[in-house]
Amino acid sequence: MSRTRLLLAAAFAALAATAHAAGDPALGRQKNFQCMGCHGIPGWKTAFPEVYHVPKLGGQHAAYIVAALKEYQKGDRDHPTMRAIASHLSEKDMEDLAAYYAQSADGTAVAAGK
Repeated sequence: MSRTRLLLAAAFAALAATAHAAGDPALGRQKNFQCMGCHGIPGWKTAFPEVYHVPKLGGQHAAYIVAALKEYQKGDRDHPTMRAIASHLSEKDMEDLAAYYAQSADGTAVAAGK
């Protein structure tokens, strides 16, 4: 198993019980302004640093999103735009964004009051 997969598995296990409960989806909805430009457009592809299909985040498990953002922040994942964005996120920001996307099947809305 690769080092990245081992790190991801460990991070996922550590966060599985707490990431979703710790995040506030309403705050995540307010904080997703940097995310929605790519992840909020169905079928979007980036052109930098290469043509890359942007993954859908809506409905993704919160712990996975937090773990991925931490990997970008630490440099374990190498997409330059994501590394730049993640470098400025606090752990609370990551948890809020993860809670928002985990509750949103299409990544565009969370029911009022949640």
